[in-house]
Amino acid sequence: MNDQDIDLSRHHEPRDFSDRAARGFTSLMRFFADTFFAGRYGHRAVVLETVAGVPGMVGATLQHLRSLRRMEDDHGWIAKLMDEAENERMHLLTFVEIASPNWLERLLIILAQGFFYTLYFMIYVVSSRTAHRIVGYFEEEAVVSYTEYLEEVESGAIEDLPAPDRAIQYWQLAEDARLSDVIRAVRNDEAGHRDVNHGFADLLRKKT
Repeated sequence: MNDQDIDLSRHHEPRDFSDRAARGFTSLMRFFADTFFAGRYGHRAVVLETVAGVPGMVGATLQHLRSLRRMEDDHGWIAKLMDEAENERMHLLTFVEIASPNWLERLLIILAQGFFYTLYFMIYVVSSRTAHRIVGYFEEEAVVSYTEYLEEVESGAIEDLPAPDRAIQYWQLAEDARLSDVIRAVRNDEAGHRDVNHGFADLLRKKT
């Protein structure tokens, strides 16, 4: 999928309290990320992709248990969310090779993942619609961040390194692919997750 196949600028305007709460939470997380990482986009990606891999797994687990309890079909939600979690994990493994996180960032990863898993699990139990809307907004911010990262690479401010073999195989990139190609592929993935989670939130909103 190339940049022309997906709308990178899509934004969901908050419509009610649930949406506004999700948007406010996302803005708070964005503030902390901007404060801690500033322009260190590779290291930022490592930490944030660790957190980004959590919602899909939490959602899949809780949707699986819900399907078992109610003895009804999940309509493909579980597989979609598991695919999202796996995709975000591949983002992480790719950027670990690019950025080589130091011991402080590895510690931050452990703390951030533990905190966010617990928090997101609780949010999903209370309101799965809000939880999916949060991910939709997270992914909107991810698209913005990766666009900024790409601009830094294309301007020469950040070296356009050769793409890791893992990334070339996973996204089926050209053998001579560069970091800029990886960023584009990841950005398109995030835009896809954005649309899926906003879509899930919209469906849940209609049911209430």
